[in-house]
Amino acid sequence: MRIAVALVLLVVGVATAGAALPPDLPLAHRAHLEAIAQSAAVSTRVDAEPFVARAEIFEYLLNHPEFATRVTRVLKAARYRIWREADGLHLDDGWGAVGRFDIVYAVGGTRVMHARGVYQKRFLPDIHGEAVVMIEYAARPAADGKSPINATVTGFVKLDSGFLTAATKVATPIARAKADREAKLLVKVFARVTRAAEEQPAALCQELAQLSDVSPRELAEFRRLLGVD
Repeated sequence: MRIAVALVLLVVGVATAGAALPPDLPLAHRAHLEAIAQSAAVSTRVDAEPFVARAEIFEYLLNHPEFATRVTRVLKAARYRIWREADGLHLDDGWGAVGRFDIVYAVGGTRVMHARGVYQKRFLPDIHGEAVVMIEYAARPAADGKSPINATVTGFVKLDSGFLTAATKVATPIARAKADREAKLLVKVFARVTRAAEEQPAALCQELAQLSDVSPRELAEFRRLLGVD
């Protein structure tokens, strides 16, 4: 899943994604997030490949990113980690990007996340920045309980360094391609995890129960959602 961190902090360069943030964003976040979008050194907007799944499972994982990382760990679907500290959620994508993030908007089929962090790589200077990632999705009801889910991912990244911001815009085509790949990968991992939860619910819950850092409350909710006694 590398949940947005690669998209948030690793991709470099591009112009405007051409998508507006939700007009009813909380006032406490609106001005800052719009400023990031308007002055982004990096942006992307892609329609991910549709997939079929139970929408409620997809939404539960989307709304509980800390728990979702435990699921991906069990399934070996990604190497990233998300954990909670006193100041909120933190993430590490396992490839050098670390930071703190918040889900600032969760209404209907739209989720907006704000992150601030740093990309650290040996022999290279640290790259600091912040980003906004928006996931929009629609699920059409189906008779068997599974729905075709169509998702669009929009990302804006603002770098602290003016020099790096200017330099990255030279590589716009390469950066655009990488940003698009990362956005599509994000949804692909969600799809893979959601399908695995449907296909082997009991085995997945049993393995999750063996992890010491899994929330008992969230695991109980997930079990009920999957129909596991």
